[in-house]
Amino acid sequence: MNPLKLNTTSVSLAVTPTVVSTLLSHYLNRQPLKQKPTAHLSYDEGLHLVRSFLQFASQHTVEELQAFTAQWVPHPQWVRVDEVTIADQLLEKAATLLQAELGEEGIARVGGRQWWQWRRPKSPLKAEWIEMKAHYQERKKNGDPGKRVMLYVHGGAYFFGSVDEHRYQMQRHARKLKARVFAPKYRLAPQFPFPCGLQDCIAAYLYLLTIQEPNTIILAGDSAGGGMVMSMLCTLRDQGIPLPAGAILISPWVDLTHSFPSVAGDTPFDYIPSSGFHHKPSRAWPPPNEDDLAMMEEQAAKTKKGDKGAAKPRTLEAKQGNPFELETPEGHNAQGDPIAKPEAPLEADVPKTSVLLSVTINGKLTTVKDQIQMYTTNQLLDHPLVSPVTQPTLGGLPPLLIMVGGGEVLRDEQIYLAHKCANPTKYAPPDEKMNDADCEKLNRYKPTDVQLQVWDDLCHVAPTLSFTRPAKYMYRSIAQFGAWALARAQQVEIDILDDDDISVISSSGSDTDQPQPEWEAQIESAAAGNNPLKAQIGKAGDTLPPFKGHMIRQRVTRHGGVYSLEAPSELASCTMDRRDIGVAKEIPSGDGLRRRRGGTAGIRARKPKCIKRLSRTSRRASLVMAMVKPLRRPPWQVVGRFPQSRLTRRRRGVLVSHCGRCGAQSMTK
Repeated sequence: MNPLKLNTTSVSLAVTPTVVSTLLSHYLNRQPLKQKPTAHLSYDEGLHLVRSFLQFASQHTVEELQAFTAQWVPHPQWVRVDEVTIADQLLEKAATLLQAELGEEGIARVGGRQWWQWRRPKSPLKAEWIEMKAHYQERKKNGDPGKRVMLYVHGGAYFFGSVDEHRYQMQRHARKLKARVFAPKYRLAPQFPFPCGLQDCIAAYLYLLTIQEPNTIILAGDSAGGGMVMSMLCTLRDQGIPLPAGAILISPWVDLTHSFPSVAGDTPFDYIPSSGFHHKPSRAWPPPNEDDLAMMEEQAAKTKKGDKGAAKPRTLEAKQGNPFELETPEGHNAQGDPIAKPEAPLEADVPKTSVLLSVTINGKLTTVKDQIQMYTTNQLLDHPLVSPVTQPTLGGLPPLLIMVGGGEVLRDEQIYLAHKCANPTKYAPPDEKMNDADCEKLNRYKPTDVQLQVWDDLCHVAPTLSFTRPAKYMYRSIAQFGAWALARAQQVEIDILDDDDISVISSSGSDTDQPQPEWEAQIESAAAGNNPLKAQIGKAGDTLPPFKGHMIRQRVTRHGGVYSLEAPSELASCTMDRRDIGVAKEIPSGDGLRRRRGGTAGIRARKPKCIKRLSRTSRRASLVMAMVKPLRRPPWQVVGRFPQSRLTRRRRGVLVSHCGRCGAQSMTK
């Protein structure tokens, strides 16, 4: 067996030392963990386990991680799972809605109308129904068609994860809310970047509308899935589609520009890598930057002239450009040469990986040549459907529950999102970024009701650690809000039996329901301060506290104790200059810079090999791109969708080149 292969065995071997070391460290160094979520052994182990897995996965390609997280996972016999196929007509309707939402300028920036609608042959959009068998049998016995449906969009940074991987979380939501969960298997980046996945998720909602009333549906999503849900809601709102009863956003990723301060801060309580996600180069990722494309053309010309050594990996590695250039304040690099200014987004005459970005890294102005995010190109990072914090308004949406981990790297953008929903006018973009249509939206839509919960020191998407005590309280809160939103929309009372007595929760010596001395001290400290303990987290069927200024603003401890959140004037995310929102300023850390420059010697050698393979098809891919108008060209990850054998083939003496995005063909003799 290849020890470098990403599979269950290799992952187990990689994370076992972390499990053992965390166990020893937990009991040998308990004092620093006091009054932190990591005081619980189960949470401490889970946090380090996920962190170790992500570090190990970074040594493999994106395709390997996608395959690993898409493995089939069996479901318990007490859970009913049905798979359905969503009709092409609904995908076409979703595409029409998206085109209307994007507008002509947005379509031009995306690269056209068609490429993102393309699907692999015999790969229709599928989704899963997940429901507890006991609830299903009771529903059928009573002739109940089901008035509680949760459309859940799984996370995974838009490029990995699956319904199978998230099914345990979904079935737990189904049990707590006594609902049916509907989970679409949407297309993932980088092979299918924005707006491919968004089209699939909108089509899934349109499917539900054919069998359900909108007031029986709530949306939910974690991480990238939460960001996707926000983009769905804004599109549905603007295009006049009936909105669901509510939405639940668990640690939503809503700013791909990394413009908020927490992204650049120290986050010891989170498992997200401080340097972002990096993987071994492959056909899918990263796409060639402008220097790579120029080098590929040069090497192709030399190879055509008979220079056999032109395309050797060592030659390519020697010519490979730096994905970063440091600038002086006068716009020159460290060698004194002038830096090319970023090009206008809509004036490209050849397929571009990205518009060059100028950002600050460790205090130095830097031009980034490589594409930053797998989900989309650099020129689209601030698009309102990619980074919802840049929407002209987030009013006019159904009630939202936004759950934030107080220790996570993305917390500032999530807190800002909640306040922007509840007070669209105060947090509107600056006037220079608003056109007449944006101003009309801002005046038309009323503020959105939001319950914001910031969970002290918890990590990104803490319900992932479902065996821990803090996660148990988060599932309770989600069920409480879901039941309230559905009851409000249907104007009925929903009586849901709480099932915490039959919940199977792993416990350790420190994971008990009995108050611990530190918890008692925490209560006394809160009562003596200006932020007293108000209540405990509710359960499904409990009423919500009253909204004040369209918000319920809460801080929550790991024991489920509820406090008042600090005033907006005391929150870094709510006091930022509006002109800085959605403006790329900081790559997370110097470690990210070093890793993008090449990382280990093995990874440095890997990219030239990928470029060599890409160079064999670059001319043919360019022929395909040339068939499309300059302002309608898709991103360059087109080549990563298919293996070499699928990109070109001979047919009766005619060379046929396939566009991996839209299926277009270019034929040459």
